[in-house]
Amino acid sequence: MRATSSVTVGRDSEIRLLDEALESVRTGAGRAVFLLGEAGIGKSRLAGESALRAYGRGMPVLRGRATSTGLVVPFRPLVEALASRFRAAGAPDDPELQPYRPALAGLVPEWRTGAAAPGYAISLVELAEALLRLLAVLGRECGCVMLLEDLHDSDTETIAVVEYIVDNVAQLPVLLVGTLRPGPGPALDLALAAELRNTAALRELGPLDEAAVQDMAAACLDAGPGEVPPAAHRHLAQWAGGNPYLVEVLLADLLDTGRLSRDDGGWRLAEHAGAPVPAGAVRSWARRLDRLDEPVRELLLVAATLGGRFSVGALRAVTGLDDRALFAHLRSASEVGIIAPDGAAHDHYTFRHALTADALRASLPPAEQAALARRAASAIEESACELTGEKRQLLATLLLAAGDEVAASRQFAQVGRQMLDAGASGSAAVLLERARGLAADEDRDGVTVQLAIAQAESGRLVEAAALLDDLPPAPAGSRTAEERAQAHTQVAWAATMAEQQEVARRRIRAARALLGAAPRPEQEAALAVVEGHLALLPEPDGRAGGDDRAGGEGRAGGDGRGRLEEAERSARSAALTAEQRGRPVVACQAWQLLAMLSRERGFDEADACLERMLAVAEQHRLAVYRAEALVRLGTNAFMRTGEATRLETARAAAHELGSLALLQAVDGFLAMQSVLGGRWDRARGIVERSVEASARLQNLSTHRYLLLVDATLAAHQGRAREQERALLRFRRAGGEESMLVPLQRGLCQAVGALMGEDRGRAKSELDAALAWEREHPSFFYLSGRYGLGPLLRILDGEDGGPQAYREALASPGGQLAWNRMFLDMAEAVLRGRDGDPDGALRAVERAGRAAAVFPQAWHLALRLTAEAALADAWGEPVSWLRTAEEYFHEAGVPAVAGACRAVLRHAGASVRQRRGGRERIPAGLRAAGVTPREYEVFVLLAERPGNQRIAQRLSISPRTVEKHMASLMTKTGSADRAALCALSAECADGP
Repeated sequence: MRATSSVTVGRDSEIRLLDEALESVRTGAGRAVFLLGEAGIGKSRLAGESALRAYGRGMPVLRGRATSTGLVVPFRPLVEALASRFRAAGAPDDPELQPYRPALAGLVPEWRTGAAAPGYAISLVELAEALLRLLAVLGRECGCVMLLEDLHDSDTETIAVVEYIVDNVAQLPVLLVGTLRPGPGPALDLALAAELRNTAALRELGPLDEAAVQDMAAACLDAGPGEVPPAAHRHLAQWAGGNPYLVEVLLADLLDTGRLSRDDGGWRLAEHAGAPVPAGAVRSWARRLDRLDEPVRELLLVAATLGGRFSVGALRAVTGLDDRALFAHLRSASEVGIIAPDGAAHDHYTFRHALTADALRASLPPAEQAALARRAASAIEESACELTGEKRQLLATLLLAAGDEVAASRQFAQVGRQMLDAGASGSAAVLLERARGLAADEDRDGVTVQLAIAQAESGRLVEAAALLDDLPPAPAGSRTAEERAQAHTQVAWAATMAEQQEVARRRIRAARALLGAAPRPEQEAALAVVEGHLALLPEPDGRAGGDDRAGGEGRAGGDGRGRLEEAERSARSAALTAEQRGRPVVACQAWQLLAMLSRERGFDEADACLERMLAVAEQHRLAVYRAEALVRLGTNAFMRTGEATRLETARAAAHELGSLALLQAVDGFLAMQSVLGGRWDRARGIVERSVEASARLQNLSTHRYLLLVDATLAAHQGRAREQERALLRFRRAGGEESMLVPLQRGLCQAVGALMGEDRGRAKSELDAALAWEREHPSFFYLSGRYGLGPLLRILDGEDGGPQAYREALASPGGQLAWNRMFLDMAEAVLRGRDGDPDGALRAVERAGRAAAVFPQAWHLALRLTAEAALADAWGEPVSWLRTAEEYFHEAGVPAVAGACRAVLRHAGASVRQRRGGRERIPAGLRAAGVTPREYEVFVLLAERPGNQRIAQRLSISPRTVEKHMASLMTKTGSADRAALCALSAECADGP
């Protein structure tokens, strides 16, 4: 007989906490709550209570539980949580989730839209960000709840994702509730650290007091106040220790034995002198087993040996029962409340409580436990044609219970290697660590090498290095030495990508020592590629080589010239060797490095390297390197022509791959392309969509670049205050210690100064960028050195202007569309001064063709050059100034528009009067301070469209629409959106 309570008792303060959290989430203020307590203390009951209360508020609920079997199953609670919500509904189709679908498909394979990209595993942070976005979309209307139970049994990947959500949920309509036991481990560390950081509430559940135990017993028995016999209450209080689960177990035992019964007079407890009193769950479950039929009892003992959760197939293999008998016994066990079907998998069952399986196993003597585990292991091994990772872990667990540590170690090690190959490095490290502790002497070193690689790929480089350093010596050139050298090289690559150059260099030295004086060509190639990338990282004295991922374009020079030339020679040899020796990954890494190093000789050679990289990646189906090659080719094409066609192709490849980090990098380049192309609303939309996400993703180089794009956007619009605010965020993110300084000084601050008509400050910023480039090997071509700088020097008549022009013209940077436009205008000024008006006009025409995709820069060049044309009597300066004035007036850059008008007046030309575009706004709205852009949003509201539709109509971001809506409601005094829409319908003059 089951004895369960239909209500939650003794947890009033915890329920208030959860209620407050639910209300907070409804207003968009996310929360995280951890419920901590021993097994059976009521954590799951409280989680269920929070789910019921969320359902009552109309909130979606996603609920998952970690496996209690001891198996390492990456992301199991998250997979179950998503399945609980979307199993019937299918994949969400919100457009906002489109970039995150590939990452989410890692949790729900049914959401995959095509074949998985080979060789690429979604990073933990990418997956966590995708899940966070999904939860935000689900909670958009009234909030949502994710319940994750038994986190103490979770894999390391799940813990990492939960930590990410906890740290970033505050501004989202999401409540995360996690339950865990108080034993030491990553889950407890996470909960304690989150409480310390004030990013989560941690509530430890203590035992119920006697009054609560009495209330719970009454609820289980459906008894009224005072109807539970005092003797029964004393029995429960004495032996349950305030544990709700044990209260139910012991109460069920009283009912099953007939000691507690009900008659017309109510509930009665029969006293049995000398009757054995259960000391806890073990004795209680042993007694209950004795009352079950023999086949059912045997089946439950086998199931408990398989763990708290078990599959029908494994149970069938061990018991040898046919389906009819097997399911009859499972049904019997379910009816008495011992097991229940697992909602996450149709062919699995779980014990009602993890303590149940523990108690059943403990009811057997140790020798019988070991014999049963050995029997189960043999049956599973013989029945499976091919062991999956989960079955192999179960087999290892059973072998360990049977006392065969060496066999268990080999199974754990094999699963660990499989997980490492699949990209689950955290879980792989857990299993390999377990295998290493059990391994025989002859196996331990090999497991240690694999564990070191897993630790490095998980970001634990110090631990990886320590493992490799602790290995015993191996003869140089031996097979063992070669395997270890490869591990050192892999750890060095991971350290290089993490910009931990000293760790990388130590690993390279260790690898070379193991390989001896004459490594094989393919081994030398792998080492050379890592060393080549190290050449681009900062030297200990602060000098640096740079990374084109951060800025998307560049040059190399300065003190590191010899070092970079040697890196290029080694990389070219490595690329050819790797292709010949069947090492396509090394070949792609080498061609990618060569594309950066060869730019100074021209972009044709750089693109040829990238095309070679693309060909190798496509031939060997290396999706990651294919996308990387496309991104770099797209970036080069954008710089050469100003067009973004190939960048859009690269973005599609990054999206198909599912790499959020690469997708954000492409979006950063597209945002900068939009700034240079004068498509400011598009640039702002990209930045708003990606800048915070890149910070959460720890995609630091792209985050800095997006912050610089934001500052550059404000600078090019002449918004000095917004520029300074954005630059402050850039500095706080370490931007002025990065390779982006030349762009910050030249492309952002110098142009911003020109938008404020401060030419002296613009030249100072360009000089600062040039000085920085002379001190540091650099990879940037759009800093002003190759275009805008020479033009300003020539306009101001500086002696060094023509020489700067000639040097820029002779460099690859001078052939880029953005720079070429300014250089052509510089040539026009020089020819005009030399009395060649026709040649000057031809140069202006060439500049105009180069500037077709850069309207803002083109009109700035016209404004700057017109004064020289007026002074030297060539060209059409009045027409140019009027064109520039019109552009900058419409663009809202009053300083430049005003300067154009001033020069026109000085030249004796007529000047058009401006009214600021506010004449269309009704007087009442003008008086309220409504701006022209806000008015464009206002007139559309008569149709009552959603923010997404308004954004599409006006080519702005939904977030910008939200800002305009908030401002309009404040300025018009509208109580809500409906009132604002009604006002629009009344007084707007139509869209």
